[in-house]
Amino acid sequence: MAAPIESPAKSEVLSVIRFLIAKFERPAEIHKRIIAVYGNVMNRQNVTKWCRELSEGRADIHDEQRSGRPSLISDETGQAADFYDSGIQKLVPRVNK
Repeated sequence: MAAPIESPAKSEVLSVIRFLIAKFERPAEIHKRIIAVYGNVMNRQNVTKWCRELSEGRADIHDEQRSGRPSLISDETGQAADFYDSGIQKLVPRVNK
């Protein structure tokens, strides 16, 4: 078996969960598969929680509402890029001091 994928993006893991839900996998089996491929990146309770939320029709798998940060993946207007660019520009004068 290949080595686990290190540091996967949360959106990648949640996409896998969404895919396996569509294949009618149970949360326990989804958790086993995630552990086999990604290592211990998510505990069984979180897998069950996401399975429930995604099964209930949650379309947005990003935590933008919780974190307050714009999502780079779902932002089509470029606002996320502007947000991060302005933050980097604020750091430049601090580094030059």
